[in-house]
Amino acid sequence: MAYYIHFKDPNSEEIVNYLASVPNCPGTCFFMDINRSTDMKYLGGLTDWGRKLNNTFNFLSLLNDFPGYIVKGIGDEIMLFIPDNVLRTKPAINSYYMLLEEIYATLYNIQHYPVADTFLPCKVAIHYCTEVYNITFFKGTNDYYGSDVDLTARLMTKCLENRIVLSEKFLNKVRHDLKALGLPDNTGCLSKISGRFLENFKGVPMSTKYRMIDVE
Repeated sequence: MAYYIHFKDPNSEEIVNYLASVPNCPGTCFFMDINRSTDMKYLGGLTDWGRKLNNTFNFLSLLNDFPGYIVKGIGDEIMLFIPDNVLRTKPAINSYYMLLEEIYATLYNIQHYPVADTFLPCKVAIHYCTEVYNITFFKGTNDYYGSDVDLTARLMTKCLENRIVLSEKFLNKVRHDLKALGLPDNTGCLSKISGRFLENFKGVPMSTKYRMIDVE
């Protein structure tokens, strides 16, 4: 459970000591956004867009495998954070490589589903986080804060429909998995990965390296 931050005295030494005791919580952060959903709400009623949103959220299998780690939902965008110690305990999706392959397969299957108008296209940003803390400011809720979570949100600005944007930091974790398995760097969906991009995101004091995979 998250560390609950709630101190009424804004200048208390207690809050400083408490925050200093909170450990880092390394893991993988995802932002997933369902595309076209805003436009669709102006074109059809709840029976249409509600059905498609239901279908799409249900089809995002990571949400089903890690239900306790869906942290935030704003409109049709969600944040998912999977701590390293949780990922290692899963029987199937238990590596960074498997996380990436699962996301790619899901977006591919949505795009190529044989029945039209069943799902909505998605876009995803992924970053491996070390500067992140399992804290919450609201009692009884789970949440994660830190500069790496903010950076994941910045990566979403580079996303388009049916695109995965991943930080170089996350890619390095995936390639480490592949090396341990004796597999080449271009295994699976990595055969479609772009070259390296460099971006100076607003509010981030250093340049960020990232890649893209377009799901076709």
